[in-house]
Amino acid sequence: MLNEPESVLENRQASPDFSHVDTWIFDLDNTLYPSRCNLFAQVDQRMSAFIADYLQVDRVEARRIQKLYYVEHGTTLNGLMKEHGMKPEAFLDYVHDIDVSMLEANKRLSKAIDRLKGRKLVLTNGSRGHALNVTGQLGLTDHFDEFYGIEALGYAPKPHAAAYDRFLELSGTEPLRAAMFEDIARNLEVPHTLGMTTVWVRPPLHPEAARHEKLAHEGADGPHVHHVTDALEDFLETL
Repeated sequence: MLNEPESVLENRQASPDFSHVDTWIFDLDNTLYPSRCNLFAQVDQRMSAFIADYLQVDRVEARRIQKLYYVEHGTTLNGLMKEHGMKPEAFLDYVHDIDVSMLEANKRLSKAIDRLKGRKLVLTNGSRGHALNVTGQLGLTDHFDEFYGIEALGYAPKPHAAAYDRFLELSGTEPLRAAMFEDIARNLEVPHTLGMTTVWVRPPLHPEAARHEKLAHEGADGPHVHHVTDALEDFLETL
């Protein structure tokens, strides 16, 4: 994606037509707020601590397992459940017990989301409580009709098709009239297949980034990414 011709990128950003959309679906972390906030670093550290305690390994091994499961299973939680039969509730409560005070209310984004016609939903691999905590700090909670966390999806994470099937069943969303906003490009593959309009909220990528950090960019030049933006509020203001 970093080597994508500028003309192609401009084409994927130019004059987006969302007149058919009546359901707006947003990922949470690094989508409704920029990745530079580094909020997920707290979750990341708490995952390592939980795994070290749960599997009785040191922090180095815990972090290796954590990142391996993220790459292979879509989320670390999914890997722990599949590989070790772990119950998810305690894990979710622990890793999302974080300080969100560094997030600032985004008035531009609030106004842009408010202007969207139709339902607005959050779909996250985090917990519903985490979504409420973050959107509350951002001043966005009241704009959304519902929050679908990993619990509602039967703990099947994006990008697995089962997660989207469950979401569509619960929300009554018509995919052909929906738009999906997401910072991890591969998480847009299934929405594209279902007929949704997709927008990749592209996070910055540093040359020295680890494999799990590069994962957000993998496959981003594929046909499942219809539009690209580096800032969600900028994109929504063009609609």
